[in-house]
Amino acid sequence: MTQLENKKSPFSFKPFTGSLVKESLITNIPLLMNPTLSVNSGLQIDQLSPHSGDWTFAEANHLLRRTTFGCTAEQIQQSVNLGLAESLNLLFSDQVQPDPPVNFFSQKDPYVAIGETWVEAPYINEPEVRNYRTRSLVGWQVHTLLEEGISIREKLTLFWNNHFAVANVNDPKYVYRYISLLRSEAWGNFRELVKAMIIDPAMLRFLNGNQNAAASPNENFARELLELFTIGKGPLAGPGDYTHYTEDDVREVARALTGWRDQGYFTPSEDIAVQAVFRPFRHDQGEKQLSHRFDNALISNQGEEEYKTVVDIIFRQREVARFICRKLYRWFVYYEIDENIENTIIEPLAQILIDQEYEIKPTLKMLLGSQHFFDVLNRGPMIKNPYDFALGLFKQNEITVPKDNLKFYYDFGVQLYGFIGSMEMEYFAPPSVAGWKAYYQEPVFYRIWINSSTLRPRMLLTDVFATVGFRLPGNRQLQIDVFDMVAQLSQPGDPNLLIQELADRFYPQSITEEQLTGLKEILIPGLPDFEWTVEYNLYREDPSNNEIRASVELKLRTLLRKMFSLPEYYLS
Repeated sequence: MTQLENKKSPFSFKPFTGSLVKESLITNIPLLMNPTLSVNSGLQIDQLSPHSGDWTFAEANHLLRRTTFGCTAEQIQQSVNLGLAESLNLLFSDQVQPDPPVNFFSQKDPYVAIGETWVEAPYINEPEVRNYRTRSLVGWQVHTLLEEGISIREKLTLFWNNHFAVANVNDPKYVYRYISLLRSEAWGNFRELVKAMIIDPAMLRFLNGNQNAAASPNENFARELLELFTIGKGPLAGPGDYTHYTEDDVREVARALTGWRDQGYFTPSEDIAVQAVFRPFRHDQGEKQLSHRFDNALISNQGEEEYKTVVDIIFRQREVARFICRKLYRWFVYYEIDENIENTIIEPLAQILIDQEYEIKPTLKMLLGSQHFFDVLNRGPMIKNPYDFALGLFKQNEITVPKDNLKFYYDFGVQLYGFIGSMEMEYFAPPSVAGWKAYYQEPVFYRIWINSSTLRPRMLLTDVFATVGFRLPGNRQLQIDVFDMVAQLSQPGDPNLLIQELADRFYPQSITEEQLTGLKEILIPGLPDFEWTVEYNLYREDPSNNEIRASVELKLRTLLRKMFSLPEYYLS
C-alpha cells in the first residue's frame, strides 16, 4: 500500500454546536470497546442455507439496520409483512438515480441559476462558485442517504466508496461522477466495476494514473489495483513475492495501464466534459510478461483496450473472489473471520461469485438471506459507524428535514456532513487509499469508531434531538415528535410495553428485565405503573392541556435521552 494520506479536505465543515454533553457516558467506553457478543461459536456447515427460522419484527429490523442507514417502524413492519424473500427483492430492486445536486444560493454562477444543477457546467474564476458546488455536493449526498427508503443501494455505495477510496480530488464535478458510478453499479458486476474505476477521472487523479506514461511509468495505481482492489497481498513468500502477486507484476501491470489521462478538471470551457481520454503516444506498446502468480500470462499491445485484458487476467485467480467476499462479510456481518468462517462462509460465497461471473447481487443476497446472517450471535456485535449512528437516529425517530427552504435544506445537509465528520468518518475523504481503518485494522476493527473524541459528538447528537432539537428558520424546531412516536405503539399507556417496543426498535437484541426496570425508573421514578397510565390517558383525553402535555413530554424525552445513551444503542 502506498503512503498516500489525506491532506486537509475541502469537504470539511464545522458542525453545529450545542451544550448538552453527558460526560458520564465516557465510562461506558470499556463496554463498547469489548462487546460481549461473539459470532463464531457453534457455526454449522449449513449456515449459508436460507434462513428458515422466525420472521418477526426482530429479524426484519436486523436485516434493514445492516442494509440501510436506519429505518422507521413502518418500514420494518412492511418487511415483516413481505417476508424475507420479498424483503431481499425490495432491497435489491432497481432504483432511479437521485436528482443531481443544485445551486442552492449562489448568484455569482453565470452558468447555473438557483435551483438548477451544476454537474455539467463549466467554472469561472470565482471562489464562491467552487465553494457552493462543493457544499451542494455534500449536502445532497447526506439527504440522498436520509431518503434512501428500503434499498441496499446507498449502503453498498458507501462500501465501494471505502473499497475504491478516493480523496483530495477537489473538483466536485469529478467527485459527483465518481460517486454516481459507484451508485449505478452498486450491486452489479465486480469485474466490470474494476474496469470502470481504472479509467474513472477521479481515480486517475487520486492514484496518479494520469501520470502513468511509457517514458515514466507510475506504479501507484497498479499496486493498489492488486493489493487493495482485487486480490490482496497474502503472506510474503519470498523477495518481492507476496503469494498472490509479485513486484514484477506491479511493474508490468503499470506498463499495461499507461496512456490514460483525465480531462475537464476545473475547466472553464463549455466544450470540455469530465472524462478519461487515451493518448496512444503515452502508452507502452511492448509486451508485458506477468509472473507465475498469473500463470505467466503475456499481454501484447492492445492500446486503449489493454486495461480490460489486465483485469480479466487478474480475475482468473480464485483469490479475487475470496478477497471481495471477505470485505463484504466484514461490512455486513462481522469483522472476525477465523478458519471456520473461512471454510464454511467465505469459500462457498466465493464459489457462488465465480459461478455468477462476479455479479455481486446474487452472492450478497445469498449471504443476507442465510441462517448465518440471522444467527442471534450476529445481532449486535458491530459498533455502528458514524453514518449508521447519525442517520439511524433520524430514521428511527422519523425526523424529517423540510424542503420548503432550499438553502436551509442544503445547509442542514452540509452541517450534518461536518458533524458526522467530527466522528471521524467523512464520506468523500477516507483517511487513506485503504479506506477507513475500522474495516481493516486488526485487531480492533469497528471498535476504532469509539474513543474519547468521537463519543462526545455522538452523545451531543442524541441529546440535542431527544430534547431541545435543532432550530429551523421561522422559529421552528427539528426534533423528535415524542407524541406521534408513542401513538404508534400498541399500548403507550402501559409503561412496560412502551419501553419494550421502543427498545425493540432501537436495539439489536431484547433488553433484560433489569434494563426494563431501570428505564421505567427514568420514566416514572419511584412510582407504580398505573401512575404513568393515568397521566398518559389524561393527556390523550385533553392534549390541549399544556400542563399535562408538558409533563408527559418531559418524561418521554428524558426516557429517550437515557435509551440513546445506553451502549446497546451504539451497536448494530
